[in-house]
Amino acid sequence: MAENKGSDKGADGGPDRWSQDVTEGSDALDLEEGVFTWDDPARIARSLKKSAEASGRRKSSPYRSAMSMLTFYVNRAGKDLDAGQRDVLERAKDELRKAFGRD
Repeated sequence: MAENKGSDKGADGGPDRWSQDVTEGSDALDLEEGVFTWDDPARIARSLKKSAEASGRRKSSPYRSAMSMLTFYVNRAGKDLDAGQRDVLERAKDELRKAFGRD
């Protein structure tokens, strides 16, 4: 089977959803279902912090792992992310910084 690098089509001919696979099946963090759809930035930050601290598979600090996953999601959602939810997630970054004492 040929690799599919650089293509916007998956092996089955459908759209390539590698970023969704990363978010849902990250080997570094076990995320709560729907965490990025919640409307409470503090709740999102608490959940990401808990997931990052509990993970034994992450390669960097809990803070970096949590912030990286949040940033990855925001960047990959791009224009498809509703403005209100983007604002919630940007505020969750601030909450995450506070939760880790980096504000």
